[in-house]
Amino acid sequence: MNDADVSKQIQQMVRFIRQEAEEKANEISVSAEEEFNIEKLQLVEAEKKKIRQEYERKEKQVDIRKKIEYSMQLNASRIKVLQAQDDLVSSMKEAASKELLHVSHDHHVYKRLLRDLVVQSLLRLKEPAVLLRCRKDDLHLVESILDSAKDEYAGKANVYPPEIIVDHQVYLPPAPSHHHAHGPFCSGGVVLASRDGKIVCENTLDARLDVVFRKKLPEIRKWLFGQVAA
Repeated sequence: MNDADVSKQIQQMVRFIRQEAEEKANEISVSAEEEFNIEKLQLVEAEKKKIRQEYERKEKQVDIRKKIEYSMQLNASRIKVLQAQDDLVSSMKEAASKELLHVSHDHHVYKRLLRDLVVQSLLRLKEPAVLLRCRKDDLHLVESILDSAKDEYAGKANVYPPEIIVDHQVYLPPAPSHHHAHGPFCSGGVVLASRDGKIVCENTLDARLDVVFRKKLPEIRKWLFGQVAA
């Protein structure tokens, strides 16, 4: 083999090696680009997922905040409604309390009422001797009905007429006036107690109003607002 043939073979080998190297380089380049694109896609998808999760988290926070604000507004509205209802009920009781002041103006009616209150108190206490307190302005009326009240009680309870001691030292507060608008007051009625003071029957008009109002409060609320308060 002469030098020309050898040179020719060497050139062929060089071309073959170069071609193979170029093909291998292309394969590596394509593979690297594919891996890069896959990794880039994975990174983009991971970032998208992260952004979506962050958006969903913030959206949930906004939704929770809206629900909390709505609940607070709803509770505030309910409180306002309940307060308005309580104010109306209180105004009704206050109006009824003012009406009680007129009861004692009719002496004939009030005298009979005092006797009934004394009899009722005696029936509750069932004591042979009791202490009675009344308003100073009612003293004359009260003393005028004691005998008939004792006899009526004795007949109903089938006992001897009790001893009723009127307290001339301590009286119930007077009716409210412009001069004593914020002090203790009594619209009328009586308070009876056992001699030792351990048993007390408060039978004033104001106490009776409190009892009736508490008892009838569900009915009053139903009548005013259309439902029984819880």
